[in-house]
Parts: sequence; C-alpha cells; structure tokens
Amino acid sequence: MSALAIVRVQKETFSAAEESAKLAREGADIGAVVTFTGLCRDEGGALAALEIEHYPGMAEEEINRVVAEALTRWPLEGVLVIHRYGLIKPGEPIVLVIAASAHRGEAFAAASFLMDFLKTQAPFWKKQHLVAADDASADWVSAKEQDDAAAEKWRR
Repeated sequence: MSALAIVRVQKETFSAAEESAKLAREGADIGAVVTFTGLCRDEGGALAALEIEHYPGMAEEEINRVVAEALTRWPLEGVLVIHRYGLIKPGEPIVLVIAASAHRGEAFAAASFLMDFLKTQAPFWKKQHLVAADDASADWVSAKEQDDAAAEKWRR
C-alpha cells in the first residue's frame, strides 16, 4: 500500500488536532504522528496581520514535489501539508505539516525536512501589515539565511 499524501493550499483556517486524527485513522501501521503548526506571530505587538500570496497551481506543484521527495527518503504511512494564504492575524495558523510513520524517528525527520523545504522552495510571498502604520508602509518579508541553511543540510 502506498502512503497517503495530501496537499492543500487554502484561505480557510484548519484544526491541527482534527487533521492529525483523520490522518492517523487512515493507516493501521502508523505508530508515530508528528505535527508541526506554524503560527502568525504578533512581532511584539507590532503586527496587525500577515498577508500571504501564492502562485496558484505552482505552489501546490512545488509542495507535492517536496512531499514526494520525503516519501522516497523515509518509510512514511502518510503526509499532510496545509498552507494558508490571504490575510492572517496573529495567533492564527499558517502552515501544518504532519508526517506519519511506523516509528517516530522517520516521522520527526520527515516533518523537519518538509518544513525546511517549504520555507525555502514553496512560492509564497508574505507582507507584514503593522499596527501603527498605513497600508503604504506594509513591507514584504525577505528570505532568511537561517532558512536556507536549514534546507541545505538535507542536500548533503
């Protein structure tokens, strides 16, 4: 039986607990489910919202490519990736990665790999809307060197 792989790019919020429970019910040989939920930070109270844009079709294709690579690296029973777009307020979830495997080591490694590559490879653009600013001062978020370094470790 092949592993279940689900990728969704959506505007709506999600429940990490519900998604994890659904994935765990799909496989009888699942012994470990590792979840990572990325949340919108308020940046010390300065951020009113984060606006995330994506290239429809291309974003899903790239996420599916990374999921396929994870499935070749580790014996996974299931993978789920949800990435939101649109206006996201502090405290709301942005991204969910779930890796399910017979053993925890593979699930942890796959979840870490998936997040490292989502941060650097998936075509999403983020704009910060600040609390005490007008729309003209909204700034696009630049890529971070530490994200590139995290992804690079998987290439070695």
